Amino acid sequence: MTRFVGCIDLHNGQVKQIVGGTLNEQQNDLLKTNFVCQHSSSYYSQMYAKNQVSGCHVIKLGPNNDEAALEALKACPNFLQVGGGINFDNCLQWLETANKVIVTSWLFDSEGQFLLTNLQKISKRCGKDRLVIDLSCRKVETSGEPQWVVAMNKWQKLTNVVLSKETFTSMSEYADEFLIHAADVEGLCRGVDELLVAKLYEWTEHLPHLKIVYAGGAKSIEDLALVDKLSHGKVDLTYGSALDIFGGNLVTFEDCCKWNKNSDK
Repeated sequence: MTRFVGCIDLHNGQVKQIVGGTLNEQQNDLLKTNFVCQHSSSYYSQMYAKNQVSGCHVIKLGPNNDEAALEALKACPNFLQVGGGINFDNCLQWLETANKVIVTSWLFDSEGQFLLTNLQKISKRCGKDRLVIDLSCRKVETSGEPQWVVAMNKWQKLTNVVLSKETFTSMSEYADEFLIHAADVEGLCRGVDELLVAKLYEWTEHLPHLKIVYAGGAKSIEDLALVDKLSHGKVDLTYGSALDIFGGNLVTFEDCCKWNKNSDK
């Protein structure tokens, strides 16, 4: 059954909710911020742990976030996943306090070409059970048909990887979990990408062991039931800007926790 999964997004050392599609390495003035949290990163990790919201992640969006990420991780050792700048050289260091590491841009070269050897190396070093592959994506229309292309470098550069059954089948040899941000709707609170959620089930129904977490656009507590229906319970869901603990007024953290408790019955 679909579960609510918590997130902690860090930007310049602060917990923030931003519009994902506005992240840009060259033009910071284009960044649209929905909410800057007054609480520390550890406040949120402890809140998730206290309410038994498992599988949560802290994401470092750019530089100057290591200290805040470590604060969240050390507050609840071996509880959170961590992503953002993870590579072969630093993954074991982060795994000293993180439950899992999330890898994305390091799996591609500067031109966006997928590097299978990099995935194989980091999977062998971490263990596939402690590695999450971030396949966050942007929708591209090709001959009238939508495709979801994996994006890197703050979701600004498209890679040569298109989400498909083949993509998940081959990469699942090296990781047991995938994180999918729908970058085009991230932070907009206009609803989840329903077709993508349905496709995530279609592409992975033959991989029952695989865990998938979807993020992007969730705007009501009913979205948990919607994702559960569309994905046959395969895909978990995160909320960001819509959630009351991040300044939103559309979804309460209490209701999300109640959903998880009911799903455990």
